[in-house]
Parts: sequence; C-alpha cells; structure tokens
Amino acid sequence: MSVAERTSGWPAVRPEVVAEVVAGLSARLQKRLDGAAAKLAERPVTRCGDEWRVEVDEETALVLHAPGAVVADAAGVRCGCLLAPACVHRAAAVMLCPLAELADLAEEPEEPEEPEEPEEVAPTEAAPAPSEEPQERREPRESQKSQEAQPEAGPTPVEVAAARHLHRAGCAVLAAGVSGAGAVAQAELLRAAHRARLAGLYRPAAAAVVVVTRVRAARSGAPEHRLADLVAGLRELLDLTTALSTGSGPVAELRGTARQAYGEEGGLRLYGLFTEPVLTATHAGVVSWAVDAGGRLSTVAEVMPHGDAAAAAPQAVGAGNRTVRLGEAPLSHREFSRAGLAVQGATRSAAGRLGAGASVRAVRAAGAAWTAEPVAALWAEPAAAQVARALAAESLPYEGRPAGSDLLFLDVTLLGPAPVGPGGVPRLLARCEGGADGVDGGLVVGLCTGHEHPGLAFRANLALLATAPGLRLRVIGRLERSDRPELRLLAIGTPPEPSTAPEDPGLPSLAVPADRADRVNLGLERLQTADLQAADLQTTNLRTAAPTDAVPGFPVGLPSEAPYGPPVHVLGRRVEQAVTTGRHALAPSAATAAADGSLLRAAGLVTAADLLDALRAAAADRRRDVFGRVVPDDHDAFAGSWLAAASYTEELAAALCAAAWAGELAMDRHRGEV
Repeated sequence: MSVAERTSGWPAVRPEVVAEVVAGLSARLQKRLDGAAAKLAERPVTRCGDEWRVEVDEETALVLHAPGAVVADAAGVRCGCLLAPACVHRAAAVMLCPLAELADLAEEPEEPEEPEEPEEVAPTEAAPAPSEEPQERREPRESQKSQEAQPEAGPTPVEVAAARHLHRAGCAVLAAGVSGAGAVAQAELLRAAHRARLAGLYRPAAAAVVVVTRVRAARSGAPEHRLADLVAGLRELLDLTTALSTGSGPVAELRGTARQAYGEEGGLRLYGLFTEPVLTATHAGVVSWAVDAGGRLSTVAEVMPHGDAAAAAPQAVGAGNRTVRLGEAPLSHREFSRAGLAVQGATRSAAGRLGAGASVRAVRAAGAAWTAEPVAALWAEPAAAQVARALAAESLPYEGRPAGSDLLFLDVTLLGPAPVGPGGVPRLLARCEGGADGVDGGLVVGLCTGHEHPGLAFRANLALLATAPGLRLRVIGRLERSDRPELRLLAIGTPPEPSTAPEDPGLPSLAVPADRADRVNLGLERLQTADLQAADLQTTNLRTAAPTDAVPGFPVGLPSEAPYGPPVHVLGRRVEQAVTTGRHALAPSAATAAADGSLLRAAGLVTAADLLDALRAAAADRRRDVFGRVVPDDHDAFAGSWLAAASYTEELAAALCAAAWAGELAMDRHRGEV
C-alpha cells in the first residue's frame, strides 16, 4: 500500500501552516522529519467531529483540529509528547496532510464573489471611495490620454524580494529532484509561497503550492501523479519568478489575482452542453458546461473537499445529482446538461465561471440539441483551428483563459482499436469528418479516457465504444497534446444526418433513451449495449487489441504500425530526468552525450542539441573547496539552463501537435520525410 493510500483519511492543511510548523523544528529534528512522517503514516487515524486523532505510541496521541476538514492554524496541531510543540510528530503530521489550496479555481468550493466589491475585482489596485468621483472623469481628456500612455510600473522592491525568495526555493527543489525534495525543501517552498502571497504575488504563490502538491504525489506513489504535470508546474513557477525578479513581462499578469473577478452580464439564455466529473487528491464534484445565445461557453461547478480517497469517485458521481447553484431553479447538473436556463442578473468571470450571488434569478427553460443552433456552431469550426485555439490558450494564466478553450468539438467515425506509437499501445481510433486530408483521406484521431480513475465511467464506456467500428458520433473532448492527434473523450451525442449519401443500415448507430436527449456524459453515465444499435458488436480489450477487421461495407484501413517522429524525446527525457532524480543525474558518459547530440543535429534540431549541451554543462558546473567537497550554490545557473530547455520542449511539442492536427506530420511520415 502506498503512502497516499495510507493517508487518504487525513484532513487537509493550509500551506502556511506546514511552513510554520516545520520551521519550528531544530536542525537535528528536520533531518529526521522524512523518516518520522513515514512511520506516522503507518499509524491508524480516527475522526470525531472536527478532530482527527493519531495514536503515535501507547502513551502519546496527536490531535488535528480541522473545522471543515482543513487545518487552518498551527495551534490546531497538538501533540502529547514532552517536546511539543517543537516536536517532530506535529511536523510529520502536517507533511502527511494534503494541501488545502489548489491552483485550479474550478476545483475550489463554490462561493463566487460578488462583482460589486471593488477590492476583489482588482486586489492589487486601490479603489476610490464610493463618494468620490473617479479620477479620470475629473481630469481633462489630454491628461487622461497622457496617463493611459504611461508605461506599466514594474514590481515593487517587496515583490522582487519575495519573487527571488520563491525562485531560490524552486531552484532548490529542482536541483534536488523528486527523490531529494523532502519535507524540509517542500516546507521552504511553501514558506516562500506564503511570503509571495502576502506581497500580492498570487499567481506565483499558487504555482508553488501546485509544485509541492505534485512533488508529494510523486514521492508517495499517488495514482494521480503525472511527471509531465510536475515538469509543467516547475516550468511555470521558475518562469514567473524569473520574469518578476528581472522586471520583464506584464507585471499585472505575472502577479495574478486573489479571486476571480465577476462582471455583470444581465440576462442570459443558457443551453446545457455536458457535465464532467472533477476528481483530485483533495476535491471531488462536477462541472457543467453551457453555451449562451452568442456562442460563449460558461461553467457551473459543484466541487467540495473530500477526506477519503475511496469515497472521492462516488462523491464526484453523486454531485451530478445535486442542484445547480444558480438562482432557485430546481435543476440537477445531469438535467442541466440536457436542458436550459433563463438567467437574470447573471455574473460571469473572465474564465466563463457563472456567479451565484443573491441577486441572480434563474428559471428552467428548454435545451437545444447538439445539431441545432446555437450549440451546433461549436462544431462548425475546423479541427485545426480549434487545436490552434486550445494551444494558444495554454500560455495564458488559468484565470484568464476563456471557458472551453481546451475543448474540441468534432464529428468522428469510430475505426476500432489499433497499436499506436513506438510502444504499440492499443488505442481506439476514429476518423475526423471535415478534418485535414491525410494519407487515407481523413485525419485519424486517437481517443483516450477523460479520467483514468476506475470509479468513473470513462474506461468502461470507451471499452464499449471500441466494440462498434463504423459508429458515427458527435463528440466533445479535451485536447491531449501529442505529435499524433489525440483527444480525451468527455461526452458523445448523435451526429447530424449525412448529406452526401444515406447511412448504411448495417453500421452501428447511437440510440440512447429519450430522457438523455441523444447525448451521454461519459464520466457520469454508463453506456449499455442496447445504446449501440448494431447487429454484431465485437468483444474488444483495449489493452491487448489488435487491428480490427473492417466492418462489411466500411473500409477501416487502420495502421498496423506507427512510424517514429522527430527525436524530441532526447531532450525531453533529460528535462524530466532532472526533475525526477535531480541535478546530479545529468552527468552521462561522453559517448552518450555525443550520441544524443548527433541524433538531434541529424534530425535538424540544432537548437535542441545546443540546449542539451548547455544543460549538462550547467549541471556539472559545481565548485569545490580545497578538500574536494562540493560548495553549495543557489542552483540559479542550472535552473536557467533547465528552464530554457523545458520551454523549448514545450514550444516544440505545441508546434508538433498543431502540425499533426493540420495533417502535415501524417503526410511527412507517409512520404518517409520524418
């Protein structure tokens, strides 16, 4: 059993509490903290109301006072040993508790802020008193223009100091790697994050908390750990702190905001689109998506903390039956995904999140089919343009991304499972209608599960869909960035009738019950065999599947092998290796370094080869004292080289993804040019 499974019943803890408790330890006890945490994870935990009790030994008990399942103050961690409060037990406990804060605002408890509070709309600027007339109305127009022309002020000395502190802590975590970033390094990063938050640097502080959360997941063997997510988190943190420390970039965007700002929208006519489950290490629930008459997407969430990982998936599924928090309309999230709402006094954030203030009024209204306007307009945009929009939005701050910017709306025809990629992993393939022309006359897309948790319906539904090659679907999915077109399926529906030729009666078709309005939320609702009208559904295991034979009358033409693309992985794996095992791991033999450089340069990736050489040189550049011992440094030069390599890998991956969806890589591979 992993550490994550053994500590699933612990309450959450605020990051600043972790920093404060660990800072109170002596240097001797800090060295023992990781071992003490591993031992404490083996002890049973019992809960009584707002208190969690851990029996450290026969004579000592540890109590965590956590109202709302969150330890909000260091005084809420009490230990009965003689060394308390400066004992290792308190610090070990807060290191085992999951962090209470999340960077993803859609996963936080739903308490939207009212837009009329100016201090929440612009927390980094001073708002005028209510009785005062705004300054720009009292000044002449010429003075107003001169003020608008003034350049944005740079970060303050306090902000620069906080950013540098956060940068040093992030560099230390990177240099140590997952294997070396123990409790002390994590606590120092959280302490720097708390200082940054107090200085008004909300976005870097949130990025630091995300890094610590993902480092913990990696060290504990949590199932939600993904190395690519940890690399992305570290890259964002170092990028933000570097820009703030040097005074480059838009300062307001780098600072971020404490809360999302909500603006007045007046009346809105919303049409439900679909509902997806949300499941993280600390929160579970659902997010419902809707489109208004103008085609803009909006979200309504029902996400709450959970204290038990075993109950997280049922909590997410059950949240689909809870009432939508928007006005007083008696409508569950499942119902809203197929119905509509007429809203008065609506408020909405820049990211499309709908507010639920006291002035909002909503009544149930009719929904719209995916094949009818205004919903059908989402599928009118070409696939390559949708991918370009999704990739462009990834560079924006989360709170500034338009709702649904990473969603793709496609009409596809299922082809069946086939091995894809160098490893030959079976993947359900589909041909995208209206996509770029590839070697077989259309763009072939790999379909993945929206979430891998077995307690959700994604995996079972994808396995059933794999038994129905030839099935035409209208789908909604999230872009999975890869050098091959890949999509994480979230919802499916009935496509429009083909206009060129009548549909073959021998092919399967989607026939869900009438109460589902010809659509299925794949994470919450399970497809049945009866929902796929077909004469003969094939039994398929996606993990061991071979290329599916063509259905009579339907030429599948699945690829049996997928050729290799450009060797981007040579640089990418070194970037990931540094994150996993630390700075000292980037010291291969001269022969290995020369082989990597030759492979990259032979493929035309000269910049990648130069960045890899610079990364290795920075990793090996360690000063030593007269006794030959390594002199500790701030790892700034190494972190700078790593950030350059990681940013290049990120940009190249985005370019390859865009080219794959445009059909360019498919043609190159077919001609043997890549």
